[in-house]
Amino acid sequence: MASTRVAAVPRKPAERNPKTLLSAAKAAKNDEFYTQLSDIERELKHYKDYFEDKVVYCNADDPRISNFFHYFSHNFEKLGLKKLITTCYKSQERDLFSRNDSEHAIYLEYEGDKNNNRVPDPDEIGVRPLKGDGDFRSPECIELLQQADVVVTNPPFSLFREYVAQLVKYDKKFLIVGNQNAITYKEIWPLIQNQQVWLGHGFTRNMAHFSTPYTPHSQWIEQGGEGVVRVAGVQWFTNLDVSKRHEELILYSTYDPETYPSYDNYDGIEVSKSVEIPMDYDGVMGVPITFLNKHNPDQFEIVGIAKAPLGKPKEVYPKQIQVSAKGVKSAVSKLNDGPALKVDKPPAGKTYYEVDGEYFVQQYARILIKNRQL
Repeated sequence: MASTRVAAVPRKPAERNPKTLLSAAKAAKNDEFYTQLSDIERELKHYKDYFEDKVVYCNADDPRISNFFHYFSHNFEKLGLKKLITTCYKSQERDLFSRNDSEHAIYLEYEGDKNNNRVPDPDEIGVRPLKGDGDFRSPECIELLQQADVVVTNPPFSLFREYVAQLVKYDKKFLIVGNQNAITYKEIWPLIQNQQVWLGHGFTRNMAHFSTPYTPHSQWIEQGGEGVVRVAGVQWFTNLDVSKRHEELILYSTYDPETYPSYDNYDGIEVSKSVEIPMDYDGVMGVPITFLNKHNPDQFEIVGIAKAPLGKPKEVYPKQIQVSAKGVKSAVSKLNDGPALKVDKPPAGKTYYEVDGEYFVQQYARILIKNRQL
């Protein structure tokens, strides 16, 4: 099974059975996740107009096993590419998965089929060693980045913030894979709110299949076969405009204060599902972060986020008692982390919070929006 190498920083040999996958990758530097060709093809078909006469850079990809390289090299003439560049990080762990020689970081510059073959000729590809370790932050990789028009890859999960910051610094167009939770990173959220980054067409049900040498265990993971995992909460992040981004979300519901309660600590009403956005409400609404898959900037304005510290609440609660669904009590400050709803009585079978004799439930992070058309 062909796969995409995810570049990473130097690290110890991979630990088996990490407690989580994408979140654990951030802590353990387990960045060995390989994007499947079918997922790449499904997303890239929407962006073909962006590649004609362009230099594409895949800077987290071993061309010997990369499905990103496979896609662009086999479609080089069809897309009208000018050049394809890939770089590969020197990994001490590559042998765990690919059994390829990991002595050198490598790169290639491919300029298309010169021998009228139906597939790229290995002699035309020309894999060459880099002087350094192939880290995307190294001077020689930055020099290659500056030549590029569009960057397309699956960057290291543990370095996503720094990776995106570099793309923005050098004003590059990009289409990259990332964890959905990156939306709420303090380094990423301002880019989302300011319409510098948005979500692509996406993976089916926001779930991606990756090949990996690890055997991770997490509530977000399902084993998809030997050496393959299916991971929830994965997105394509991009600044390439596509028609989906301008499709209007059809609204059917009407506003009722009983159905749409107001937050106690943020200005806005709770809308638990994007399909339930009321068509007649002109104030601020809190919607799940998955709303970004449907966001049309001509229809809705993003005014903020209900998640501390990105969006500061108007109310900060003093000492709180958290009561779990099983009735276990503990002193916490979690109620200040996100949007809270005041309730008349403790909800049955749900975690709630008690503050000075009043009861609250907390929602997940909410994106705060307004309807531009009202």
